[in-house]
Amino acid sequence: MKPITRVFVFLLAATSIACLLGEMYRLWPMRVFTLTVFVPACCVLIAMAIDDRWRGDGRLCRMIVIGAVAGFLAAVAYDIFRLPFVFSKNWGLTGVVPALPLFKVFPQFGAMILGKNDSSSLAANVIGWGYHFSNGITFGVMYAAIVNGQWRRLWWVAIIFAVGLEIAMLVTPYPATFGIRVTGVFIAVTLAAHAIFGVTMGRTSIGLEGWMGK
Repeated sequence: MKPITRVFVFLLAATSIACLLGEMYRLWPMRVFTLTVFVPACCVLIAMAIDDRWRGDGRLCRMIVIGAVAGFLAAVAYDIFRLPFVFSKNWGLTGVVPALPLFKVFPQFGAMILGKNDSSSLAANVIGWGYHFSNGITFGVMYAAIVNGQWRRLWWVAIIFAVGLEIAMLVTPYPATFGIRVTGVFIAVTLAAHAIFGVTMGRTSIGLEGWMGK
C-alpha cells in the first residue's frame, strides 16, 4: 500500500479520538466535530473500502475491514476484562478485586456529542457506548495502516500501540475532565486492559487475514 494512502486512512480513522481530544483541550465542541468531521470521515473510509473492493485489487478494503473488526473485538475483550472491577460490589468481589467506575465516562461521551449536560438519559448512554466502540474500531484501522498488511510479523505492534495510547491519555486532561482519580491501582488496571486490547487486536487480525485471504 502506498504510504500516502496509509497516512490518509490513519488520519481519517484518527478523527474518532480527535473528537474527544478537541473537546478536552477546548479546540472544538465534541458535538460539532463529530457531525462535521468524524461522521464524514467514516463515510469516506467506507467509500474507499467499497471502491477498492469493486474496482481495485482489494488490498485497501481488506486492510480497513480487518483493522475495523479486530479493533471492535479488541474493545469487547477490553470491556470484558474490566467487568469484575466495575461490578466488584454487586458480585461480592471487593475483597479480591477493587471497585473502579471504569464505565462511567461513556454516558458523558454521549452527553457531549448530544451537546447536553445530562448524561443519565438513554440517548446519552447509547451514543456514548457507540462512541466508545467507534474508538476501538478506528484504533484498529489506525493499527492496520501502521502494519500495512504484515499482520503476522508485526502483530506485537498492536500491544505497543494500545498501551501507548493509554499512557498518552493519562497525561491529557482526560482524568480531570471526567473526575477520575489516577491511583496506582487505576493505572495498573487500565494498562493491563489496554495490553489485552492490543493482544486481542494483534492476534485477531492474523485470524481475520486467514479468513479473508491475502
